[in-house]
Amino acid sequence: MIIVTTPTIPNKEIVEVKGFVKGSTVRAKHLGKDFAAAFKMMAGGELKEYNEMLVEARQVAMERMVEDAKAQGANAIIGLNITTSAIVQGSAEILAYGTGVVVQ
Repeated sequence: MIIVTTPTIPNKEIVEVKGFVKGSTVRAKHLGKDFAAAFKMMAGGELKEYNEMLVEARQVAMERMVEDAKAQGANAIIGLNITTSAIVQGSAEILAYGTGVVVQ
């Protein structure tokens, strides 16, 4: 599956637009790790526990978006965007979305 943030793919022709494709996940950290991160916030520095959670969540959201695109018959995704929203303290929704297309 070709995935790009641009509206076109170099050296490929878009022959059909399948439409909006997306994948999302909501993740929360283990209470113990959330507690450790709270101490780091007071001292400053990178919150590795949350960084790891977001990296994993982005991967899951991307995989679900690709599944959605394949289900619609797309072989590429253009205009990729990834957004993050806080749901409650310590949790986040990651949404990956774009336009599913068929390219040759």
